[in-house]
Amino acid sequence: MNRKLLILTQFIFWSMLYADYSVENAFPAFTFTNPVGIESAGGGSNLLFVIEQPGRIYTFENNPNVSERYVFLDIRNIVNDNQNEEGLLGLPFHPNYAENGYFYVNYTDYNPKRNVIARYQVNPENPTQADENSALIILEVNQPYWNHNGGQMGFGPDDYLYIIFGDGGSAGDPQGNGQNLQTLLASMLRIDVDNPSNGLNYGIPPDNPFINDNNARDEIYAYGLRNMWRFNWDPVTNWLWGADVGQNAWEEIDIIYPGLNYGWNTMEGNHCYSPPTGCDQTGLEPPIWEYELYVEGDCSITGGHVYRGSQYFSISGKYIYGDYCSGRIWALDYDGESPAQNEELVDTELYISSFGLDQNNEILLCGLGTGKIYRFTSDEPGGIGDVSQDGATDVLDIIQSINLILGSTPSPYQAWSADINMDSLIDILDIVLLVNLILSD
Repeated sequence: MNRKLLILTQFIFWSMLYADYSVENAFPAFTFTNPVGIESAGGGSNLLFVIEQPGRIYTFENNPNVSERYVFLDIRNIVNDNQNEEGLLGLPFHPNYAENGYFYVNYTDYNPKRNVIARYQVNPENPTQADENSALIILEVNQPYWNHNGGQMGFGPDDYLYIIFGDGGSAGDPQGNGQNLQTLLASMLRIDVDNPSNGLNYGIPPDNPFINDNNARDEIYAYGLRNMWRFNWDPVTNWLWGADVGQNAWEEIDIIYPGLNYGWNTMEGNHCYSPPTGCDQTGLEPPIWEYELYVEGDCSITGGHVYRGSQYFSISGKYIYGDYCSGRIWALDYDGESPAQNEELVDTELYISSFGLDQNNEILLCGLGTGKIYRFTSDEPGGIGDVSQDGATDVLDIIQSINLILGSTPSPYQAWSADINMDSLIDILDIVLLVNLILSD
């Protein structure tokens, strides 16, 4: 390695190691009432959607200077948010949203106390307004207590809808729902909303893990989950990451696989809960990471996303998550073989209720106390396309990318930055995309 290349490599390494992260107000013009989620509809749209816990969804353009927002859906008249874990909690868009306009909500209501999963449709003539009269109830699950309602939903790479429900609430799972396959509580569900059957408004995917078990509900995909608050897929590995809120000692992060038992309430994280010692851990899937409660103000994990954006190489492929109470945000590095490695990115003063992604896979987060939406900022140089890491995307980057294609050994940063389409290859398609990127600047 020549001296210049050595100096450049060292510069790249140290700049990544000591990248200084912070968060900034992403949309200064707006304040929201108890924001608990932020979503993108996908399909090339630049609209973002913010979930307000009382039962309203706003939409607006993903532009820091935006000054106008629209009420996309207002169902506050049917949403009950009397307690702090109730309300409008989840919002996924159908994979074919651009064609059918379908989206789904998860909210709590009373009489009886329950979670409601409903489908709505956007106004075909106005992408910023839903048709409030288009509601179709997909599924309802009764809740014995006000807390542990879960709330997250999402469409997986298989286009099935995944739903998480908590263990029913109170403390310690008094009804034993965590290890009971005959209830939908304390489980992740997987349903087919496009092919309803058996008189229901949904069908059962034929490869669901318990479909041939007479002692289990067909909808269950995985179980033994206390109150998973946010789960999401890594679009590269297709791993399903989830953050399960602990009882009083440990928070945990899991990779969710079909048919597995994640241990609650026998286990809390890697530790016996009931009984407190000597519990039978046979067949239980341990978390890939845990952290202790009530250390440095931590009290409740907020699940996030594996970062696949184009701005920050140092966190690429890492799971970004936080703690609701302390406001700390971490990056967890895990490859499925080596032990997970965790690093703190930033210690904020926010009550972090949720993370989200914009249409470019850049991470946003909700501050419940401030009512604001935030985004990451960093002094880390470079980004996708800036192969030379000089702060500009130009012909020099094309030359360096061509050299890499011709056989030059890339640094880890170059291998990431020159792979414009993120397919783990540097080829002529990346050159074409790089040229388009330069011409669009």
